[in-house]
Amino acid sequence: MNIPEYAELHCISNFTFLRGASHPEELMARARELGYRALAITDECSVAGVVRAWEAAREHGMHLIVGAEFRLEDGPKLVALARDRSGYNSLCRVITRGRRAADKGEYRLSRADFADGLPGCWVLWVPEEIIAAETAQWVRGQFGERARIAAEWLGEPGREARFAQLQAISRAMHIPVVASGDVHMHVRGRRALQDMLTAIRLRTPLMQAGYHLYPNGERHLRRRERLAEIYPAEWLAESVRLAQACTFRLDELSYEYPEELVPAGETPASHLRKLTEKGMKTRWPAGVDERIRAQIERELALIEQRRYEPFFLTVHDVVSFARSRGILCQGRGSAANSAVCYCLGITEVDPARQPMVFERFISAERNEPPDIDVDFEHERREEVIQYIYEKYGRARAALAATVISYRPRSAIRDVGRALGLATAQIENLANAMQWWDGSKVGEERLREAGVDPQSPVIRKLIVLVNELIGFPRHLSQHVGGFVIARHSLDELVPVENAAMPERTVIQWDKDDLESLGLLKVDVLGLGMLTMIRRALDMVNGFRGTNWTMATLPGEDPRVYEMIQRADTMGVFQVESRAQMAMLPRFRPRNFYDLVIEVAIVRPGPIQGDMVHPYLRRRSGEEPVEYPSEAIRSVLERTLGVPIFQEQAMQIAVVAAGFTPGEADQLRRAMAAWRKRGGMEKFERKLIDGMRANGYSEQFARQIYRQLQGFGEYGFPESHAASFALLVYVSAWLKCHEPAAFCAALLNSQPMGFYQPSQLVQDARRHGVEVRPADVAASDWDCTLERTATEPALRLGLRLVKGFNAEAAARIAAARARQPFLDVTDLVERAGLSRQEVDALAAGGALASLAGNRHRVRWQVAGVEEAMPLLGRPRFQEGEPLLRAPTEAENLLADYARLGLTLGRHPLALLRERLRGLGFLTAAELAETSDGSTVRVAGLVINRQRPGTAKGVIFMTLEDETGHANLILWRKVAERQRRVMLGARLLGVTGVLQHKHGVLHVVAGRLEDHSRLIGSLLTRSRDFH
Repeated sequence: MNIPEYAELHCISNFTFLRGASHPEELMARARELGYRALAITDECSVAGVVRAWEAAREHGMHLIVGAEFRLEDGPKLVALARDRSGYNSLCRVITRGRRAADKGEYRLSRADFADGLPGCWVLWVPEEIIAAETAQWVRGQFGERARIAAEWLGEPGREARFAQLQAISRAMHIPVVASGDVHMHVRGRRALQDMLTAIRLRTPLMQAGYHLYPNGERHLRRRERLAEIYPAEWLAESVRLAQACTFRLDELSYEYPEELVPAGETPASHLRKLTEKGMKTRWPAGVDERIRAQIERELALIEQRRYEPFFLTVHDVVSFARSRGILCQGRGSAANSAVCYCLGITEVDPARQPMVFERFISAERNEPPDIDVDFEHERREEVIQYIYEKYGRARAALAATVISYRPRSAIRDVGRALGLATAQIENLANAMQWWDGSKVGEERLREAGVDPQSPVIRKLIVLVNELIGFPRHLSQHVGGFVIARHSLDELVPVENAAMPERTVIQWDKDDLESLGLLKVDVLGLGMLTMIRRALDMVNGFRGTNWTMATLPGEDPRVYEMIQRADTMGVFQVESRAQMAMLPRFRPRNFYDLVIEVAIVRPGPIQGDMVHPYLRRRSGEEPVEYPSEAIRSVLERTLGVPIFQEQAMQIAVVAAGFTPGEADQLRRAMAAWRKRGGMEKFERKLIDGMRANGYSEQFARQIYRQLQGFGEYGFPESHAASFALLVYVSAWLKCHEPAAFCAALLNSQPMGFYQPSQLVQDARRHGVEVRPADVAASDWDCTLERTATEPALRLGLRLVKGFNAEAAARIAAARARQPFLDVTDLVERAGLSRQEVDALAAGGALASLAGNRHRVRWQVAGVEEAMPLLGRPRFQEGEPLLRAPTEAENLLADYARLGLTLGRHPLALLRERLRGLGFLTAAELAETSDGSTVRVAGLVINRQRPGTAKGVIFMTLEDETGHANLILWRKVAERQRRVMLGARLLGVTGVLQHKHGVLHVVAGRLEDHSRLIGSLLTRSRDFH
């Protein structure tokens, strides 16, 4: 039998969110398997999935057609297919028009929006059940010879009659008919999932979805034999003719950089050179070293060769704007490998301090744009974002998207609701899953949640959830990746509204942009920059100094001594359990040690077995040897161990004969191989190249294994250097200005590993006087107050749960005019609502006006509402003799409203009880010998499970004397999972490890003693 050829022209993927039931990659692979000539991805008013489809099409040798489906408000259902680049431009413009006219996730289009006839596109009209002649006339008149009628038979009765109607309207209106399939899934087996997606989309139980569900599973990629039985041969042939006429390919897209930053009479190259020369004089006022000047000249030549000058000028302009507004910013990542970026002020990493690997940033051998990441204060990043929008306009600038996909918990919640499970049962099932449980829901976790996995409903849930995991749920906005175009951005990619006001996003995410080689400028938010700016402002205002990040004293021995003790709570990058355990062993002594410290406690070096060899060599336990001088030149600064991505690239060049561009391809393969593979093609070349240059097979394979480790996230040296600067600055502030350091951290929450309670306790242990939140003295933010010696830290009203900044501003303004007499005076002059004054009373912030909490409650209850004409009535009432709250009552109230207490620690009140149970304090652990069996109890303040830890859980307990660090091996954690995850006050029996100045308790038995703290509201930062 001669099977007719066919091209599917109407197919949606799961990027038509909650309609399509297959990934673009699955559709492409199946179309290739069925022998289709082409496949069009026509997601509804979207091209969000076409880049992934394009990559799959290249892999399978398929012809991809880019298109979109539209449902017009006043007209028919249309499918548009881009024939050429002009058609693609038309498609993107109309998608943008529809998306910008509606709220996020929606679109609105009418016939008027197609007035230009969608030039360059085939347009398929998909008739409804009743074929309207008027609609046919509009389609013919609007799209002319590019119009087609889509014949889609999906198992309904009356096929012959339907086709006869289509033939008649075709002859009458001179619109040819083409076969298509309204495909929603790659195989029929996805029908149950497609039904589930419909129920989720409609927010209705599956059993009530009724006629909203399709009657059968025909909306899949059908075999050509079956299609030949359904459709006339000429309709099938027409699908192939249309497909052959669609010649547009995504790799035709080329990016043009904005150029308006170039002054009249200058070229981009000449202007960039002038700015670089100016920056050189600022950076090196005494003159530039010849090595650095040669590096700059080499970079400028390569930038000019690739015509990247407008990109550098664009980033320079953004950074200049931020600095003009006093917004701290810091370039990092691959940009820090550029001496030109250093001259332009984009990065603070001095090229004189380390070798530069510019091919990590720009390579003449790859046609990809550079990547520059700039961190800005997270609370002021919006100013930078709006500056970009204002400068380039909404038509030329937008954020990249982020595809939010289903994970186990979200899939359980949506499928559970669609199956009609009770809310409490759904939450119980979802909370049974943790991120390390993998990407599938197993029966064991459901049993732990008290559910029978053999129940028919639960079995169905398991199957559907596991199919749904990984499906895209919706588009969100990237954290800061901006795409800026020279002309209209919507000719490159559609633009739509974000959920946040004054934000627009494109329909592609960062991986899509990278696949197509399109520019993205990362305008990122970093909480530590906010904290540092706040702290420096406080210190300078209090002491009359003028410190900046650049002028703080460098290489301070006291700072390094503090870091060596792992006294780093709140310090950037070195406050995690893993870092605190490493610091006493590593003992950083200078800035470059911090660079290594930041990079070495990462999945890449850990998985590549680089950490322990480095530590042994650093301590002199193992000799440092190099197989050649070439290897020495690359690895000498890290004692013969490759720790940074740049070193991996350099080894490939000097030892295996790679070109710089090939070395960068190796870097990209290292970054992606865990997800998509791709390292294998470099293995032979690397090992053969090293052997040809005289290196042993054993050494070559050791290097290859270490490079594979970078697939688990290895740091570039330039990135580590950028972060090391922030480590030093934040550590200097903690060491020399602990009050300002803590205040700035509290004012910048949420960030870091620790809650405000732990930060305040740490400050008090460092001798800082901490004063309570008080309407008579507090602002919204935490502030410094003068004492006879060092500054005291006054807690701000921001810590009072349920209070707000506007009310705090009114309090401060009224207090500046005259101190408050009593609670009534405060309420009147600050204009406080009942809710606001109740929050202050509960938070203890009215104590200076009314005494203890019970008296405050009484006084607040007596404050009458103001009357329109008479104002607020005043009465002289006798005050009852109310007992003062107990210490426990105050403590519970403090934690409930402030999240901390300035009184005694909760466990100080329970110490007698805990001693009776045999529990030591955290401080007593330090006096106990290594290897002892110990019992310790504390409030759980964090739980961590690093991806490199092979299932090990790290926990930190807090008591009145400090912290106890726990290690839970996988079997222990799994066996006692419920207690481990649920206990607020945890008791542990285990073995004490006391090595290198670091204490750990290796847990054996866990006990939940949360009942002892009753309703005390404690918080733990878990698995973040």
